[in-house]
Amino acid sequence: MKHNRILAAALVSLVLPFASADAAQAAGLFDQVQPAKNRIDFVFKQMNVPVNGHFKKAKVDLAFDPATPAKSTVRLDLDLASIDAGSSDANTEVVGKPWFDVKAFPTATFVSSSVKPVGGDRYEMTGKLTIKGKTRDVTTPVTVKQNGNTATFDGAFTLKRLEFAIGDGTWSDTSIVADEVKVSFHVEAERAAAK
Repeated sequence: MKHNRILAAALVSLVLPFASADAAQAAGLFDQVQPAKNRIDFVFKQMNVPVNGHFKKAKVDLAFDPATPAKSTVRLDLDLASIDAGSSDANTEVVGKPWFDVKAFPTATFVSSSVKPVGGDRYEMTGKLTIKGKTRDVTTPVTVKQNGNTATFDGAFTLKRLEFAIGDGTWSDTSIVADEVKVSFHVEAERAAAK
């Protein structure tokens, strides 16, 4: 009987490291962002009429561990010149100095400072958003859906454009262009182990 216990313990000690390694691989970080599947959209009101737009280019660095979500990190670098604001005239206007001033400030940046689970597949992400050299704290809800080795991250928040000097001069009149802009995002990432 004693020999059986010794043999069983020996087998466990041999198998356990492999089982642990397999579990670690299966529960790896979602950090392989799929750029072609990402979207950054926005909606604002001009003369009280909703206008939809999006950005065509954004670099996202993300590391999300479902086991320890509080250790997750996100960095977004948004190419402001890649904006599509609904028409060629609008696209030409918004990259100019009164709006994004892309010659001086070509990139908007978001860097997360915390990711907090709030129940189920929902999280709250807080970080610093910088546009035109002005930095503000932003908190946004994020829904994370996992499907095998792929995860999607969806969220939305509202920013006030005048806090970032977006729309200076006559464009600061909020009866023409509303101060609030709703921003939504969709990001897809795969596990490192899937590669």
